[in-house]
Amino acid sequence: MGDFLTYAIKAISTGLLPTLQAIFDITPNEFDSFEEVLSLYENGLPVPQIPLLDELRQRIPFEMIRELVRTEKGQNFLKLPKPHVIQVDNNAWRTDEEFGREMLAGVDPLIVSRLDNFPPISQLDPNKYGNQRSTITAAHIEHNLEGLTVDEALRSYRLFILDHHDALMPYVARINSGSNKIYATRTLLFLKEDSTLKPLAIELSLPHPDGEQVGADSKVYTPAETGVEGSIWQLAKAYVGVNDSGVHQLISHWLNTHAVLEPFVIATNRHLSVVHPISKLLTPHYRDTMNINALARQTLINAGGILETTVFPGKYAMEMSAVIYGNWNFVEQALPADLIKRGVAVQEGDGLRLLIKDYPYAVDGLAIWNAIQTWVTEYCSIYYPSDEAVKADTELQAWWKEVREVGHGDKKDEPWWPRMQAVCELTDSCTIIIWIASALHAAVNFGQYPYAGYLPNRPTISRRLMPQPGTPECQELEKNPDKVFLRTITNQWQNILGVSLIEILSTHASDEVYLGQRDTPEWTTDKKALAAFQRFGAALRSIEAEIVSRNGDSSLKNRNGAAKVPYYLLFPSGENGITAKGIPNSISI
Repeated sequence: MGDFLTYAIKAISTGLLPTLQAIFDITPNEFDSFEEVLSLYENGLPVPQIPLLDELRQRIPFEMIRELVRTEKGQNFLKLPKPHVIQVDNNAWRTDEEFGREMLAGVDPLIVSRLDNFPPISQLDPNKYGNQRSTITAAHIEHNLEGLTVDEALRSYRLFILDHHDALMPYVARINSGSNKIYATRTLLFLKEDSTLKPLAIELSLPHPDGEQVGADSKVYTPAETGVEGSIWQLAKAYVGVNDSGVHQLISHWLNTHAVLEPFVIATNRHLSVVHPISKLLTPHYRDTMNINALARQTLINAGGILETTVFPGKYAMEMSAVIYGNWNFVEQALPADLIKRGVAVQEGDGLRLLIKDYPYAVDGLAIWNAIQTWVTEYCSIYYPSDEAVKADTELQAWWKEVREVGHGDKKDEPWWPRMQAVCELTDSCTIIIWIASALHAAVNFGQYPYAGYLPNRPTISRRLMPQPGTPECQELEKNPDKVFLRTITNQWQNILGVSLIEILSTHASDEVYLGQRDTPEWTTDKKALAAFQRFGAALRSIEAEIVSRNGDSSLKNRNGAAKVPYYLLFPSGENGITAKGIPNSISI
Protein backbone atom coordinates (compact mmCIF):
# COMPACT_ATOMS: atom_id res chain seq x y z
CA MET A 1 0.00 0.00 0.00
CA GLY A 2 2.93 2.34 0.70
CA ASP A 3 4.27 1.79 -2.80
CA PHE A 4 0.78 2.27 -4.21
CA LEU A 5 0.36 5.64 -2.52
CA THR A 6 3.87 6.67 -3.45
CA TYR A 7 3.27 6.10 -7.13
CA ALA A 8 -0.21 7.60 -6.92
CA ILE A 9 1.11 10.89 -5.56
CA LYS A 10 4.04 10.84 -7.99
CA ALA A 11 1.54 10.33 -10.79
CA ILE A 12 -0.18 13.59 -9.91
CA SER A 13 3.13 15.40 -10.05
CA THR A 14 4.57 13.81 -13.19
CA GLY A 15 1.34 13.02 -15.06
CA LEU A 16 -1.62 15.12 -14.00
CA LEU A 17 0.23 18.39 -13.36
CA PRO A 18 1.85 18.78 -16.82
CA THR A 19 -1.25 17.49 -18.59
CA LEU A 20 -3.49 19.99 -16.82
CA GLN A 21 -1.06 22.74 -17.71
CA ALA A 22 -1.20 21.67 -21.36
CA ILE A 23 -5.00 21.47 -21.34
CA PHE A 24 -5.53 24.86 -19.73
CA ASP A 25 -3.11 26.53 -22.10
CA ILE A 26 -5.81 26.06 -24.75
CA THR A 27 -9.04 26.27 -22.74
CA PRO A 28 -10.44 28.87 -20.30
CA ASN A 29 -8.69 28.77 -16.95
CA GLU A 30 -11.65 29.90 -14.86
CA PHE A 31 -14.91 28.69 -13.40
CA ASP A 32 -17.70 31.06 -14.44
CA SER A 33 -20.31 29.92 -11.94
CA PHE A 34 -20.78 27.69 -8.91
CA GLU A 35 -22.80 25.37 -11.14
CA GLU A 36 -19.65 24.83 -13.19
CA VAL A 37 -17.71 23.97 -10.04
CA LEU A 38 -20.42 21.52 -8.99
CA SER A 39 -20.29 19.88 -12.41
CA LEU A 40 -16.84 18.51 -11.51
CA TYR A 41 -18.60 16.23 -9.03
CA GLU A 42 -21.61 15.48 -11.20
CA ASN A 43 -20.33 15.37 -14.78
CA GLY A 44 -16.58 15.80 -14.78
CA LEU A 45 -14.68 18.32 -16.84
CA PRO A 46 -15.33 18.63 -20.59
CA VAL A 47 -12.05 18.63 -22.50
CA PRO A 48 -11.73 18.74 -26.30
CA GLN A 49 -8.12 17.52 -26.38
CA ILE A 50 -8.82 13.82 -25.87
CA PRO A 51 -5.35 12.72 -27.15
CA LEU A 52 -3.92 14.37 -24.04
CA LEU A 53 -6.04 12.03 -21.94
CA ASP A 54 -4.60 9.00 -23.71
CA GLU A 55 -1.14 10.29 -22.89
CA LEU A 56 -2.18 10.90 -19.28
CA ARG A 57 -3.50 7.35 -18.88
CA GLN A 58 -0.17 5.99 -20.07
CA ARG A 59 1.68 8.10 -17.50
CA ILE A 60 -0.53 7.06 -14.60
CA PRO A 61 -0.16 3.34 -13.85
CA PHE A 62 -2.54 2.79 -10.94
CA GLU A 63 -6.30 2.43 -10.98
CA MET A 64 -6.69 4.78 -8.03
CA ILE A 65 -5.53 7.69 -10.18
CA ARG A 66 -6.78 6.36 -13.49
CA GLU A 67 -10.23 6.90 -12.01
CA LEU A 68 -9.52 10.62 -12.14
CA VAL A 69 -9.25 10.49 -15.92
CA ARG A 70 -12.11 8.19 -16.80
CA THR A 71 -14.22 9.59 -19.63
CA GLU A 72 -17.90 9.50 -20.38
CA LYS A 73 -18.62 9.15 -24.11
CA GLY A 74 -15.10 10.40 -24.70
CA GLN A 75 -15.93 13.92 -23.53
CA ASN A 76 -15.43 14.21 -19.79
CA PHE A 77 -12.70 13.45 -17.28
CA LEU A 78 -11.78 14.23 -13.67
CA LYS A 79 -15.19 13.42 -12.24
CA LEU A 80 -14.64 13.74 -8.50
CA PRO A 81 -16.54 12.31 -5.52
CA LYS A 82 -18.82 14.85 -3.87
CA PRO A 83 -17.26 16.28 -0.69
CA HIS A 84 -19.21 15.93 2.55
CA VAL A 85 -19.67 19.70 2.92
CA ILE A 86 -21.95 19.83 -0.16
CA GLN A 87 -23.54 16.38 0.01
CA VAL A 88 -26.69 17.66 1.75
CA ASP A 89 -26.78 21.34 0.79
CA ASN A 90 -24.77 23.01 -1.97
CA ASN A 91 -24.91 26.42 -0.30
CA ALA A 92 -24.66 25.83 3.46
CA TRP A 93 -20.91 26.51 3.36
CA ARG A 94 -21.68 30.16 2.57
CA THR A 95 -23.52 30.77 5.86
CA ASP A 96 -21.88 32.54 8.78
CA GLU A 97 -23.03 29.64 10.95
CA GLU A 98 -20.93 27.12 9.00
CA PHE A 99 -18.02 29.57 8.74
CA GLY A 100 -17.85 29.76 12.54
CA ARG A 101 -18.56 26.07 13.13
CA GLU A 102 -15.64 24.88 11.02
CA MET A 103 -13.27 26.70 13.38
CA LEU A 104 -14.45 24.24 16.06
CA ALA A 105 -15.23 21.11 14.04
CA GLY A 106 -13.62 21.51 10.63
CA VAL A 107 -10.30 20.40 9.22
CA ASP A 108 -8.30 22.94 11.27
CA PRO A 109 -9.99 23.43 14.65
CA LEU A 110 -6.66 24.30 16.35
CA ILE A 111 -6.31 28.03 15.69
CA VAL A 112 -9.28 29.82 17.24
CA SER A 113 -8.47 31.40 20.60
CA ARG A 114 -10.06 33.59 23.24
CA LEU A 115 -9.62 37.33 22.80
CA ASP A 116 -7.92 38.87 25.83
CA ASN A 117 -7.43 42.45 24.62
CA PHE A 118 -9.63 44.76 22.62
CA PRO A 119 -8.78 45.90 20.09
CA PRO A 120 -6.49 42.95 19.28
CA ILE A 121 -2.79 43.66 19.69
CA SER A 122 0.25 42.52 17.72
CA GLN A 123 3.49 40.96 18.90
CA LEU A 124 5.39 42.06 15.79
CA ASP A 125 8.45 44.26 16.36
CA PRO A 126 7.21 47.87 16.05
CA ASN A 127 10.69 49.01 15.00
CA LYS A 128 10.40 46.81 11.92
CA TYR A 129 6.67 46.70 11.26
CA GLY A 130 5.36 49.90 12.82
CA ASN A 131 1.89 50.06 14.37
CA GLN A 132 0.11 46.74 13.81
CA ARG A 133 -2.66 47.29 16.36
CA SER A 134 -6.09 46.34 15.11
CA THR A 135 -8.44 49.02 13.77
CA ILE A 136 -11.58 47.13 14.82
CA THR A 137 -13.61 49.37 17.11
CA ALA A 138 -16.48 48.83 19.53
CA ALA A 139 -18.79 50.47 17.00
CA HIS A 140 -18.03 47.68 14.52
CA ILE A 141 -19.19 44.89 16.84
CA GLU A 142 -21.15 46.11 19.86
CA HIS A 143 -24.56 45.90 18.18
CA ASN A 144 -24.01 42.16 17.70
CA LEU A 145 -23.09 41.26 21.30
CA GLU A 146 -26.60 40.37 22.50
CA GLY A 147 -26.83 43.46 24.70
CA LEU A 148 -23.32 43.22 26.17
CA THR A 149 -20.67 45.89 25.99
CA VAL A 150 -17.25 44.93 24.63
CA ASP A 151 -15.78 44.97 28.14
CA GLU A 152 -18.60 42.75 29.46
CA ALA A 153 -18.10 40.32 26.56
CA LEU A 154 -14.36 40.16 27.27
CA ARG A 155 -14.84 39.60 31.00
CA SER A 156 -17.40 36.86 30.42
CA TYR A 157 -15.15 35.04 27.93
CA ARG A 158 -17.50 35.58 24.98
CA LEU A 159 -15.07 37.08 22.43
CA PHE A 160 -12.83 34.88 20.29
CA ILE A 161 -10.44 35.44 17.41
CA LEU A 162 -9.09 33.58 14.41
CA ASP A 163 -5.79 35.41 14.13
CA HIS A 164 -3.79 35.17 10.92
CA HIS A 165 -2.19 38.58 11.25
CA ASP A 166 1.24 38.36 12.88
CA ALA A 167 2.29 35.12 11.18
CA LEU A 168 1.45 36.41 7.70
CA MET A 169 2.14 40.15 7.74
CA PRO A 170 5.93 39.72 7.27
CA TYR A 171 5.18 37.83 4.03
CA VAL A 172 2.31 39.85 2.54
CA ALA A 173 4.43 42.27 0.48
CA ARG A 174 6.63 39.50 -0.90
CA ILE A 175 3.72 37.23 -1.77
CA ASN A 176 1.72 40.08 -3.32
CA SER A 177 4.63 41.01 -5.59
CA GLY A 178 3.70 37.89 -7.56
CA SER A 179 0.40 36.63 -8.95
CA ASN A 180 -1.13 35.80 -5.55
CA LYS A 181 -2.77 38.60 -3.54
CA ILE A 182 -3.41 38.08 0.16
CA TYR A 183 -4.13 40.01 3.33
CA ALA A 184 -3.10 39.46 6.90
CA THR A 185 -6.41 38.82 8.65
CA ARG A 186 -8.08 38.99 12.02
CA THR A 187 -11.56 37.52 12.48
CA LEU A 188 -13.52 38.37 15.62
CA LEU A 189 -16.30 36.08 16.82
CA PHE A 190 -18.92 36.12 19.56
CA LEU A 191 -19.76 33.03 21.60
CA LYS A 192 -23.54 32.77 21.64
CA GLU A 193 -25.57 31.11 24.37
CA ASP A 194 -26.01 28.01 22.20
CA SER A 195 -22.21 27.60 22.02
CA THR A 196 -21.95 28.60 18.36
CA LEU A 197 -19.52 31.25 17.15
CA LYS A 198 -21.03 34.25 15.35
CA PRO A 199 -18.63 36.25 13.14
CA LEU A 200 -18.52 39.92 14.18
CA ALA A 201 -15.87 41.49 11.98
CA ILE A 202 -13.04 40.66 9.60
CA GLU A 203 -10.02 42.93 9.37
CA LEU A 204 -7.98 42.76 6.15
CA SER A 205 -4.50 44.29 6.43
CA LEU A 206 -1.77 45.17 3.95
CA PRO A 207 1.61 46.75 4.62
CA HIS A 208 1.35 50.54 4.55
CA PRO A 209 1.91 52.03 1.06
CA ASP A 210 4.87 54.01 2.46
CA GLY A 211 6.58 50.82 3.61
CA GLU A 212 5.95 47.99 6.05
CA GLN A 213 7.98 49.83 8.71
CA VAL A 214 5.16 52.42 8.85
CA GLY A 215 2.57 49.86 9.96
CA ALA A 216 -0.55 48.24 8.59
CA ASP A 217 -3.10 49.61 6.15
CA SER A 218 -6.28 47.95 7.40
CA LYS A 219 -9.97 47.88 6.63
CA VAL A 220 -12.74 46.27 8.66
CA TYR A 221 -15.72 44.41 7.17
CA THR A 222 -18.85 43.38 9.06
CA PRO A 223 -21.54 40.79 8.28
CA ALA A 224 -24.09 41.48 5.55
CA GLU A 225 -26.41 39.13 3.72
CA THR A 226 -27.62 40.96 0.63
CA GLY A 227 -26.49 43.33 -2.10
CA VAL A 228 -22.92 44.43 -2.72
CA GLU A 229 -22.27 44.46 1.03
CA GLY A 230 -23.23 40.78 1.21
CA SER A 231 -20.94 39.95 -1.72
CA ILE A 232 -18.06 41.87 -0.11
CA TRP A 233 -18.62 39.97 3.15
CA GLN A 234 -18.43 36.66 1.25
CA LEU A 235 -15.11 37.80 -0.25
CA ALA A 236 -13.80 38.83 3.18
CA LYS A 237 -14.57 35.34 4.48
CA ALA A 238 -12.82 33.87 1.44
CA TYR A 239 -9.61 35.78 2.24
CA VAL A 240 -9.78 34.36 5.77
CA GLY A 241 -10.36 30.89 4.32
CA VAL A 242 -7.29 31.22 2.08
CA ASN A 243 -5.11 32.08 5.06
CA ASP A 244 -6.58 29.32 7.19
CA SER A 245 -6.01 26.78 4.41
CA GLY A 246 -2.35 27.71 4.10
CA VAL A 247 -1.73 27.76 7.84
CA HIS A 248 -3.52 24.43 8.11
CA GLN A 249 -1.36 22.72 5.50
CA LEU A 250 1.98 24.27 6.46
CA ILE A 251 1.64 24.52 10.24
CA SER A 252 -1.20 22.46 11.74
CA HIS A 253 -0.60 19.56 9.35
CA TRP A 254 2.95 19.42 7.95
CA LEU A 255 4.92 21.12 10.74
CA ASN A 256 3.03 20.12 13.88
CA THR A 257 2.50 16.46 12.98
CA HIS A 258 4.67 15.14 10.11
CA ALA A 259 7.81 17.20 10.69
CA VAL A 260 8.04 17.39 14.47
CA LEU A 261 7.48 13.65 14.91
CA GLU A 262 10.31 12.59 12.61
CA PRO A 263 13.13 13.17 15.17
CA PHE A 264 11.33 10.85 17.60
CA VAL A 265 11.09 8.13 14.94
CA ILE A 266 14.79 8.38 14.11
CA ALA A 267 15.95 8.50 17.75
CA THR A 268 13.76 5.52 18.66
CA ASN A 269 15.28 3.42 15.90
CA ARG A 270 18.81 4.50 16.79
CA HIS A 271 18.68 4.01 20.55
CA LEU A 272 15.84 1.73 21.68
CA SER A 273 16.18 -1.96 20.90
CA VAL A 274 13.17 -3.69 19.40
CA VAL A 275 12.50 -5.49 22.69
CA HIS A 276 12.68 -2.32 24.75
CA PRO A 277 9.27 -1.63 26.34
CA ILE A 278 9.12 1.98 25.14
CA SER A 279 10.04 0.87 21.62
CA LYS A 280 7.16 -1.61 21.73
CA LEU A 281 4.87 1.15 22.97
CA LEU A 282 5.83 3.76 20.36
CA THR A 283 6.89 1.92 17.20
CA PRO A 284 3.31 1.17 16.02
CA HIS A 285 2.78 4.94 15.98
CA TYR A 286 5.70 5.44 13.57
CA ARG A 287 4.43 3.16 10.80
CA ASP A 288 5.18 4.61 7.31
CA THR A 289 5.90 8.10 8.69
CA MET A 290 9.44 8.27 7.31
CA ASN A 291 8.20 7.02 3.94
CA ILE A 292 5.43 9.59 3.59
CA ASN A 293 7.71 12.41 4.78
CA ALA A 294 10.38 11.47 2.25
CA LEU A 295 7.74 11.40 -0.46
CA ALA A 296 6.45 14.81 0.65
CA ARG A 297 9.92 16.32 0.35
CA GLN A 298 10.36 14.81 -3.09
CA THR A 299 6.99 15.66 -4.64
CA LEU A 300 4.73 17.79 -2.45
CA ILE A 301 6.71 20.43 -0.53
CA ASN A 302 9.72 20.60 -2.85
CA ALA A 303 10.55 23.81 -4.71
CA GLY A 304 8.09 24.20 -7.55
CA GLY A 305 6.09 21.22 -6.26
CA ILE A 306 2.37 20.72 -5.82
CA LEU A 307 2.10 22.63 -2.53
CA GLU A 308 3.88 25.73 -3.86
CA THR A 309 1.63 25.56 -6.92
CA THR A 310 -1.66 25.29 -5.07
CA VAL A 311 -1.27 27.13 -1.71
CA PHE A 312 -0.93 30.91 -1.36
CA PRO A 313 2.58 31.31 0.16
CA GLY A 314 4.07 29.75 -3.00
CA LYS A 315 7.88 29.74 -2.76
CA TYR A 316 7.74 31.07 0.81
CA ALA A 317 5.85 28.02 2.10
CA MET A 318 8.75 26.16 3.72
CA GLU A 319 10.35 29.35 5.01
CA MET A 320 7.11 30.27 6.74
CA SER A 321 6.84 26.80 8.26
CA ALA A 322 10.44 26.94 9.48
CA VAL A 323 10.02 30.40 11.02
CA ILE A 324 6.86 29.38 12.89
CA TYR A 325 8.70 26.28 14.19
CA GLY A 326 10.62 28.83 16.27
CA ASN A 327 7.55 29.05 18.51
CA TRP A 328 7.08 25.27 18.80
CA ASN A 329 7.02 23.87 22.32
CA PHE A 330 6.87 20.10 22.90
CA VAL A 331 4.90 20.18 26.14
CA GLU A 332 2.31 22.55 24.61
CA GLN A 333 1.45 19.82 22.10
CA ALA A 334 -0.43 18.09 24.90
CA LEU A 335 -4.10 18.76 24.19
CA PRO A 336 -4.96 20.15 27.65
CA ALA A 337 -1.96 22.50 27.49
CA ASP A 338 -2.92 23.66 23.99
CA LEU A 339 -6.52 24.38 25.01
CA ILE A 340 -5.38 26.38 28.03
CA LYS A 341 -2.80 28.30 26.00
CA ARG A 342 -5.45 29.31 23.46
CA GLY A 343 -7.77 30.36 26.26
CA VAL A 344 -10.58 28.05 25.18
CA ALA A 345 -10.35 26.10 28.46
CA VAL A 346 -9.44 26.86 32.06
CA GLN A 347 -7.99 24.62 34.74
CA GLU A 348 -10.62 23.53 37.22
CA GLY A 349 -9.48 21.18 39.98
CA ASP A 350 -7.73 18.22 38.40
CA GLY A 351 -9.48 18.72 35.08
CA LEU A 352 -10.43 21.29 32.48
CA ARG A 353 -13.52 23.34 31.86
CA LEU A 354 -14.16 24.21 28.25
CA LEU A 355 -15.31 27.77 27.72
CA ILE A 356 -16.95 26.65 24.48
CA LYS A 357 -18.97 23.72 25.76
CA ASP A 358 -19.90 22.42 22.32
CA TYR A 359 -16.38 22.29 20.85
CA PRO A 360 -16.35 18.93 19.03
CA TYR A 361 -12.57 18.74 18.50
CA ALA A 362 -11.88 19.56 22.15
CA VAL A 363 -14.66 17.42 23.66
CA ASP A 364 -13.83 14.29 21.65
CA GLY A 365 -10.11 15.06 21.80
CA LEU A 366 -10.01 15.24 25.58
CA ALA A 367 -11.76 11.87 25.81
CA ILE A 368 -9.15 10.36 23.46
CA TRP A 369 -6.30 12.14 25.25
CA ASN A 370 -7.40 10.80 28.64
CA ALA A 371 -7.69 7.26 27.27
CA ILE A 372 -4.17 7.43 25.77
CA GLN A 373 -2.76 8.91 28.97
CA THR A 374 -4.35 6.16 31.10
CA TRP A 375 -3.05 3.44 28.79
CA VAL A 376 0.49 4.88 28.71
CA THR A 377 0.53 5.35 32.49
CA GLU A 378 -0.58 1.77 33.13
CA TYR A 379 1.89 0.38 30.60
CA CYS A 380 4.90 2.36 31.82
CA SER A 381 4.21 1.50 35.46
CA ILE A 382 4.78 -2.17 34.62
CA TYR A 383 8.38 -1.54 33.57
CA TYR A 384 9.23 1.58 35.57
CA PRO A 385 8.08 1.15 39.18
CA SER A 386 10.11 4.16 40.33
CA ASP A 387 11.83 7.30 39.11
CA GLU A 388 15.15 5.56 39.70
CA ALA A 389 14.24 2.97 37.04
CA VAL A 390 13.81 5.77 34.50
CA LYS A 391 17.14 7.37 35.42
CA ALA A 392 18.96 4.02 35.25
CA ASP A 393 17.70 3.05 31.76
CA THR A 394 20.69 3.92 29.56
CA GLU A 395 18.85 3.25 26.29
CA LEU A 396 16.01 5.53 27.35
CA GLN A 397 18.39 8.31 28.37
CA ALA A 398 20.33 8.07 25.09
CA TRP A 399 17.03 8.21 23.19
CA TRP A 400 15.84 11.34 24.95
CA LYS A 401 19.24 13.02 24.66
CA GLU A 402 19.19 12.59 20.87
CA VAL A 403 15.60 13.81 20.57
CA ARG A 404 16.48 17.00 22.43
CA GLU A 405 20.01 17.75 21.32
CA VAL A 406 20.04 16.44 17.74
CA GLY A 407 16.54 15.77 16.39
CA HIS A 408 15.12 18.99 17.80
CA GLY A 409 18.56 20.54 18.18
CA ASP A 410 17.31 24.06 17.53
CA LYS A 411 15.36 23.69 20.76
CA LYS A 412 17.96 21.89 22.90
CA ASP A 413 18.35 24.73 25.41
CA GLU A 414 14.65 25.36 25.95
CA PRO A 415 13.69 25.06 29.65
CA TRP A 416 10.37 23.39 28.92
CA TRP A 417 11.82 20.02 27.86
CA PRO A 418 11.03 17.18 30.29
CA ARG A 419 14.33 16.06 31.86
CA MET A 420 13.37 12.36 31.66
CA GLN A 421 14.26 11.84 35.31
CA ALA A 422 10.85 10.70 36.53
CA VAL A 423 8.12 8.24 35.57
CA CYS A 424 5.63 11.08 35.11
CA GLU A 425 7.99 12.76 32.61
CA LEU A 426 8.20 9.51 30.65
CA THR A 427 4.44 8.96 30.61
CA ASP A 428 3.68 12.59 29.72
CA SER A 429 6.19 12.53 26.86
CA CYS A 430 4.96 9.23 25.42
CA THR A 431 1.35 10.42 25.67
CA ILE A 432 2.21 13.54 23.65
CA ILE A 433 4.07 11.51 21.01
CA ILE A 434 1.17 9.09 20.57
CA TRP A 435 -1.35 11.97 20.52
CA ILE A 436 0.56 13.75 17.74
CA ALA A 437 0.99 10.59 15.67
CA SER A 438 -2.58 9.40 15.97
CA ALA A 439 -5.40 11.73 17.02
CA LEU A 440 -3.87 15.12 16.19
CA HIS A 441 -2.90 14.00 12.69
CA ALA A 442 -6.30 12.38 12.11
CA ALA A 443 -8.07 15.58 13.15
CA VAL A 444 -6.16 17.73 10.64
CA ASN A 445 -5.74 15.24 7.79
CA PHE A 446 -8.81 13.16 7.10
CA GLY A 447 -11.21 16.10 6.87
CA GLN A 448 -9.26 17.62 3.98
CA TYR A 449 -11.35 16.30 1.11
CA PRO A 450 -14.68 16.34 3.05
CA TYR A 451 -14.30 20.09 3.70
CA ALA A 452 -11.72 21.41 1.22
CA GLY A 453 -12.58 19.10 -1.67
CA TYR A 454 -15.06 21.84 -2.54
CA LEU A 455 -12.59 24.69 -2.98
CA PRO A 456 -15.03 27.62 -2.64
CA ASN A 457 -15.46 26.52 0.99
CA ARG A 458 -11.72 26.52 1.71
CA PRO A 459 -9.89 28.25 -1.15
CA THR A 460 -6.11 27.94 -1.11
CA ILE A 461 -5.15 30.97 -3.19
CA SER A 462 -6.48 34.50 -3.71
CA ARG A 463 -5.52 36.27 -6.91
CA ARG A 464 -7.19 39.67 -6.60
CA LEU A 465 -7.59 42.15 -3.78
CA MET A 466 -10.93 43.37 -2.51
CA PRO A 467 -12.80 45.54 -5.08
CA GLN A 468 -12.82 49.17 -3.98
CA PRO A 469 -15.93 51.41 -4.18
CA GLY A 470 -16.28 53.32 -7.43
CA THR A 471 -13.97 51.03 -9.42
CA PRO A 472 -14.87 48.85 -12.43
CA GLU A 473 -14.14 45.82 -10.23
CA CYS A 474 -16.83 46.91 -7.77
CA GLN A 475 -19.29 47.40 -10.64
CA GLU A 476 -18.45 43.89 -11.80
CA LEU A 477 -19.09 42.61 -8.28
CA GLU A 478 -22.55 44.20 -8.33
CA LYS A 479 -23.44 42.62 -11.68
CA ASN A 480 -22.04 39.12 -11.15
CA PRO A 481 -20.82 38.48 -7.59
CA ASP A 482 -20.32 34.72 -8.08
CA LYS A 483 -18.06 35.27 -11.08
CA VAL A 484 -15.96 37.80 -9.14
CA PHE A 485 -15.71 35.38 -6.20
CA LEU A 486 -14.48 32.58 -8.47
CA ARG A 487 -12.06 34.91 -10.28
CA THR A 488 -10.61 35.86 -6.89
CA ILE A 489 -9.94 32.41 -5.45
CA THR A 490 -8.02 29.36 -6.69
CA ASN A 491 -8.25 29.05 -10.48
CA GLN A 492 -9.62 26.05 -12.34
CA TRP A 493 -6.53 23.96 -12.92
CA GLN A 494 -5.02 24.74 -9.49
CA ASN A 495 -8.37 23.68 -8.03
CA ILE A 496 -8.36 20.36 -9.87
CA LEU A 497 -4.71 19.66 -9.02
CA GLY A 498 -5.14 20.44 -5.33
CA VAL A 499 -8.40 18.55 -4.97
CA SER A 500 -6.95 15.51 -6.75
CA LEU A 501 -4.12 15.46 -4.22
CA ILE A 502 -6.25 15.80 -1.10
CA GLU A 503 -8.58 13.09 -2.38
CA ILE A 504 -5.64 10.69 -1.97
CA LEU A 505 -4.45 12.20 1.32
CA SER A 506 -7.94 11.93 2.86
CA THR A 507 -8.37 8.24 1.99
CA HIS A 508 -8.07 5.55 4.65
CA ALA A 509 -6.13 2.57 3.31
CA SER A 510 -7.59 -0.92 3.42
CA ASP A 511 -4.70 -2.11 5.61
CA GLU A 512 -4.97 0.78 8.11
CA VAL A 513 -4.25 -0.04 11.76
CA TYR A 514 -6.34 2.14 14.05
CA LEU A 515 -5.83 3.42 17.57
CA GLY A 516 -6.33 0.60 20.07
CA GLN A 517 -5.23 -2.00 17.52
CA ARG A 518 -1.94 -3.74 16.74
CA ASP A 519 -1.01 -5.29 13.42
CA THR A 520 -0.03 -8.51 15.20
CA PRO A 521 -1.35 -10.06 18.42
CA GLU A 522 2.22 -11.14 19.24
CA TRP A 523 3.46 -7.57 19.79
CA THR A 524 4.10 -8.56 23.41
CA THR A 525 3.78 -11.64 25.59
CA ASP A 526 3.51 -9.63 28.80
CA LYS A 527 0.09 -10.42 30.24
CA LYS A 528 -0.05 -7.23 32.29
CA ALA A 529 0.64 -5.13 29.21
CA LEU A 530 -1.94 -7.05 27.17
CA ALA A 531 -4.56 -6.57 29.89
CA ALA A 532 -3.87 -2.83 29.99
CA PHE A 533 -4.13 -2.68 26.19
CA GLN A 534 -7.49 -4.45 26.30
CA ARG A 535 -8.73 -1.84 28.77
CA PHE A 536 -7.51 0.85 26.38
CA GLY A 537 -9.52 -0.72 23.57
CA ALA A 538 -12.61 -0.91 25.76
CA ALA A 539 -12.24 2.76 26.68
CA LEU A 540 -12.03 3.71 22.99
CA ARG A 541 -15.15 1.72 22.18
CA SER A 542 -16.97 3.55 24.97
CA ILE A 543 -15.80 6.88 23.50
CA GLU A 544 -17.17 5.85 20.11
CA ALA A 545 -20.62 5.34 21.63
CA GLU A 546 -20.40 8.76 23.28
CA ILE A 547 -19.45 10.42 19.97
CA VAL A 548 -22.41 8.80 18.20
CA SER A 549 -24.67 10.04 20.99
CA ARG A 550 -23.30 13.59 20.84
CA ASN A 551 -23.64 13.73 17.06
CA GLY A 552 -27.30 12.75 17.46
CA ASP A 553 -28.01 15.46 20.04
CA SER A 554 -29.80 18.29 18.21
CA SER A 555 -28.99 20.74 21.03
CA LEU A 556 -25.27 20.48 20.12
CA LYS A 557 -25.35 22.65 17.02
CA ASN A 558 -21.65 22.40 16.24
CA ARG A 559 -21.75 18.60 15.90
CA ASN A 560 -23.38 18.78 12.44
CA GLY A 561 -23.89 22.43 11.53
CA ALA A 562 -25.61 23.99 8.57
CA ALA A 563 -23.81 21.65 6.16
CA LYS A 564 -25.00 18.58 8.11
CA VAL A 565 -21.52 17.06 8.40
CA PRO A 566 -21.33 15.07 11.67
CA TYR A 567 -18.02 15.28 13.53
CA TYR A 568 -16.33 11.88 13.33
CA LEU A 569 -12.71 12.91 12.72
CA LEU A 570 -11.79 11.73 16.25
CA PHE A 571 -13.89 8.56 16.09
CA PRO A 572 -11.28 5.87 16.89
CA SER A 573 -12.15 3.13 14.38
CA GLY A 574 -12.51 3.79 10.69
CA GLU A 575 -13.38 2.37 7.31
CA ASN A 576 -11.67 2.22 3.94
CA GLY A 577 -12.10 5.28 1.72
CA ILE A 578 -12.95 8.96 2.25
CA THR A 579 -15.04 8.64 5.38
CA ALA A 580 -13.91 11.54 7.63
CA LYS A 581 -13.86 8.93 10.37
CA GLY A 582 -11.10 7.03 12.14
CA ILE A 583 -7.81 7.56 14.00
CA PRO A 584 -4.92 5.57 12.49
CA ASN A 585 -2.09 4.70 14.86
CA SER A 586 0.44 6.58 12.77
CA ILE A 587 1.07 9.34 10.24
CA SER A 588 1.07 7.06 7.21
CA ILE A 589 -0.42 9.42 4.60
